Amino acid sequence: MAGRLSGKVAIVTGAGSQSDGVGNGRAISILFAREGARVLLVDRRAEAAELTARMVADEGGQAEPLQADVTSEPACRMMVDRAIERWGRLDILVNNVGIGIRSHIPEIELPDWELQMRVNVTSMVLASKYAIPAMSTSGGGAILNISSIASLRGRGLAPYAASKGAVEALTRAMAADHGRQGIRVNAIAPGPAYTPMVAAGMSEATREARRKSTALGIEGTAWDIAWAAVYLCSDEARWVTGVVLPVDGGVLVN
Repeated sequence: MAGRLSGKVAIVTGAGSQSDGVGNGRAISILFAREGARVLLVDRRAEAAELTARMVADEGGQAEPLQADVTSEPACRMMVDRAIERWGRLDILVNNVGIGIRSHIPEIELPDWELQMRVNVTSMVLASKYAIPAMSTSGGGAILNISSIASLRGRGLAPYAASKGAVEALTRAMAADHGRQGIRVNAIAPGPAYTPMVAAGMSEATREARRKSTALGIEGTAWDIAWAAVYLCSDEARWVTGVVLPVDGGVLVN
């Protein structure tokens, strides 16, 4: 690899994946390590983070798993402290944790709405609250929030779409607030990529329909999201901040 993240220390939340598949967090973690970053692999499920760590180690990369629930403020403080304790600095935070609740507004139960917002938005606020001072001390850094094209076309996912719209507004506001500290804040809005999270229970017909919904006519995977993450978190994107980048095969233009 080209060493595009050489010398950098990264935290990736949601760094595990369902079963032994490769979702967005796992793919981002693996590519970051391939490109020279040292990666703290944070996941609510210890075994999922540990599997990602083994995958990184098998390729000769540097990573450490950490079990943590990023909807907890003490856990977010702890993970930033752990990265600095382990590697002496923090350069990158990828806020990748998210859940999807399929519901229309008349049917949504308040606890489900609050859970959707806490996992998808509050977790990013809490992680960033502790990452930003650490990055500022290190001379700057990059925060990447994982959003979704659902923020632009909800289609039966109103609570999820609202949470991702909030992520994108948060991204732009943080970019404006912290740019002079040398901290860039961007987001990726994935389209209908085929990942372990969406694969469960999906029929082949549905999978084919998703593929056909793209302008390119090809199926995306977590690796497509991960390569965009490498760019946005590398010094190649030193003049890019406040951007929400759709990685969707052209769904939004089709």
